[in-house]
Amino acid sequence: MDYQPRPADVEFVLNAVLGATPRLSALAPFADFDTALQAQVLEGAARFVGEVIAPLNRSGDEIGCRFEAGEVHTPPGFRAAYQAFVEGGWPALAASPADGGQGLPAVLEAVLYEWMSGANHGLTMAPGLLHGAYECLRHHGSDALQQRYLSKIATGEWLATMCLTEAHAGSDLGQVRTRAVPQADGSHRVSGSKIFISGGEHDLTANIVHLVLCRMPDAPPGPKGLSLVLVPKMLDDDTRNGVHCERIEEKMGLHGSSTCVMRFDEATGWLVGEPHRGLAAMFVMMNSARLHVALQGIGLLDAAWQKADAYARERRQMRAPGPVPASRGTEAADLIAEHPAVRRILDTQRAWIDGARVLGYRTALMLDVAQHGDDAKARERAQRWCAIVTPVLKAACTQQGFLGASECLQVFGGHGYVREWGIEQVVRDARVSMIYEGTNEIQAIDLLVRKVLPDGGSAMSGVLIELRDELDASRDADADVQRRLAQLRYLTTSVAMAAHAAPTLPYEVADDYLRVVMLAMMAWAWARIDMAADGDARWSAPCAAFRRHALPEFDMRLGMVKRACEAVTAAPAATA
Repeated sequence: MDYQPRPADVEFVLNAVLGATPRLSALAPFADFDTALQAQVLEGAARFVGEVIAPLNRSGDEIGCRFEAGEVHTPPGFRAAYQAFVEGGWPALAASPADGGQGLPAVLEAVLYEWMSGANHGLTMAPGLLHGAYECLRHHGSDALQQRYLSKIATGEWLATMCLTEAHAGSDLGQVRTRAVPQADGSHRVSGSKIFISGGEHDLTANIVHLVLCRMPDAPPGPKGLSLVLVPKMLDDDTRNGVHCERIEEKMGLHGSSTCVMRFDEATGWLVGEPHRGLAAMFVMMNSARLHVALQGIGLLDAAWQKADAYARERRQMRAPGPVPASRGTEAADLIAEHPAVRRILDTQRAWIDGARVLGYRTALMLDVAQHGDDAKARERAQRWCAIVTPVLKAACTQQGFLGASECLQVFGGHGYVREWGIEQVVRDARVSMIYEGTNEIQAIDLLVRKVLPDGGSAMSGVLIELRDELDASRDADADVQRRLAQLRYLTTSVAMAAHAAPTLPYEVADDYLRVVMLAMMAWAWARIDMAADGDARWSAPCAAFRRHALPEFDMRLGMVKRACEAVTAAPAATA
């Protein structure tokens, strides 16, 4: 079966759980935004994704991209589907009307890309960086660059890439060697090679805009010497720039997306932002990309769950323990959906999907508040939320996207391991999301070492207090969440104190700490879902599964970090 978006579930999260519409309509650009417009956009997006994007998923995986004489040919149907995507205005959903966009809230774009990732991850990789490139150019590009490129990127007429990685410089961008030599006319000549460039070459658009991290001749060593240069595939006179695709990678998954080795040979480009300040300009793009990767994890897990749930409602095996299920009838075996072991898998993964959606959509809402809010304190709180929560979501959602998809494959038994049912493709496609846009280990270090500890945990405490204040202590579930949030605040203080004695400790416990944060926030999300559901049976099973099968990990991870801190603080006394 093809993936099908479910707008009703998303609208429940946006409206009943998050109260999105009044929060958005309070922002000046969205004063006319209402639930009717939201429903219209979501229904249109669901129809487009389900009817145009999803049917190409399997053939895109089996046929894949083809590389011939320096050119990449995308799988059959991809080009037409992408043109329909552009003509429908979907790339421009959240871009400014001044740039040809529709000026809608970022959360609707977030939902769109989550659904597209679930439907066809390979094709979704092509426009996946458009929003980030648009924001990067809008904030840091010169007037001339904006006039030439901004509307083309905003509308998706031209696609964009982010060229960071080199063979010797993966996560360590300070080792980048690609050179940019300034020219008398204000342009730069870019030379060097980049690897792992998603959509570096393809036949979807006439031009491709490469944002290339490079180093000028007078640049200091390390990351502080990097600059960002815009290098188009085609120049204004319609001649080919010195940009060449040398090959595409043969990958575990994502066969529908071309992952390219790119060579820049005296290619003409223009500086984005200030010299040697490329990382600052790039991170506008990177932060947007990381939220979208988190949503990929949610979309892929939803795709896996849909396949597993549908299979479990058709496949009969043995007798289920317990009371006779109504679905038994005269059949000799029961549906595997009636077996507790299978029910546990399905309900637990459903819990991760819906809980993570609450956090992901809240983050997208905060992006709009940070950008458009009138109140300075509200903007500051929104920026703090995004800084803290984005690395948490990127790491946790992509990890669950892969591990949860593997769990869903288990529902199929041996049938899941063969291609016929399509679940194995989801597992393969999901794996890379734990690696790109900053590995999950780097996300954990970014959270704890760069975001939490520098101010002694003050920003993290602010986020947790904000969540605490949205709960009702008179409800047992909410009171339990408040207790966990308090435990996390205390744990943060313990790590900060222990780090003074052992500076490497935060790097050791960062993964466990991030997991504690995600589980505490998921508990908050499910407390909000439970209250909004008001007894609706659709949500009761995943809610119970989260508390029974997922939330106990909170205590385990909390204990692991606490013991690591205690070992450090106890060491001097033991020595004495």
